[in-house]
Amino acid sequence: MNKRQLGNSELYFSEIGFGAWAVGGSGYAFGWGEQDDNESIAAIRHALDLGINWIDTAAIYGLGHSEEVVAKAIKGIRNNVLIATKCSLVWDENRDISSSLNADSVRSECEASLKRLNTDVIDLYQIHWPSDDERIEEGWAEIGRLIEEGKVRYAGVSNFQVEHLERAQKIRPITSLQPPYSMMRRGVEGDIFKFCRENNIGVIPYSPMQSGLLTGKFSRDRLQPDDWRNESAEFMEPNLTVNLEFVDELRIIADKYDKTVAQLAVAWVLRREEVSSAIVGARRPSQIEETAGSSGCKIEEVDFHRIDELLQQRAEKVGKAGGTVRT
Repeated sequence: MNKRQLGNSELYFSEIGFGAWAVGGSGYAFGWGEQDDNESIAAIRHALDLGINWIDTAAIYGLGHSEEVVAKAIKGIRNNVLIATKCSLVWDENRDISSSLNADSVRSECEASLKRLNTDVIDLYQIHWPSDDERIEEGWAEIGRLIEEGKVRYAGVSNFQVEHLERAQKIRPITSLQPPYSMMRRGVEGDIFKFCRENNIGVIPYSPMQSGLLTGKFSRDRLQPDDWRNESAEFMEPNLTVNLEFVDELRIIADKYDKTVAQLAVAWVLRREEVSSAIVGARRPSQIEETAGSSGCKIEEVDFHRIDELLQQRAEKVGKAGGTVRT
């Protein structure tokens, strides 16, 4: 498993990171449906056996449950694993979710995450969303104090636009940005990637397989009733049919390299110099074993051009069918 330096830090992340969103399970607004904890733990441990050295989670995933599962999976081997988690999304006794970057909230969220993760320090602590816009500076400064106290090693952000990055960067250097990025969602390739290059900010994209669409294995009957993807435009018609046709075309390219569609999708994300690692979610050991094979995969330029052509054809088909293309 290849490793890349994370931005301005001394951390070296494996090219594939284990995404622990889905292992949080169900019972809240952003759940993926029922998930067996034992299977989640097995998936995380298998990921580590394959050379993956970092796990991305968040307090909001399962309303704390994902962090608890991660703690169980790495019990006894904490020093061999890098942990990234997030703050800014909080919930109340009714499981209603809101956003806060109030300094006191950021501190209490960090303390709660440390307890759930059963660790003394978080390797990468990230602002999950800039939704509490007026308090971005306040929350970011508080993370700086947590670093000074030794509770956090490095600070990153997630889902930030350039205007948010500029505001945070004035206070203290940003180590990483975690944006959505895949073949089907390329909005970060312009000004955001440019800002990250110029400021030595490592990019660790999530959803390189577009929440399962680019696995080559997705079918309409896979979604549980409480899966958040039921409300996503990419999984609704007319978009879904067009997207699955696009995946069929990708399979031809993947076969050329003796790779799966999922491996091709992740390798496509890793082609960018700005990218330090791609976050790949998994719910079973077999899933992470497949996508771990994306590390080191080299795609020829002619096939990158072919993928661009297929993306353009997809956009035209969606437009004619009355759908919308998200970038």
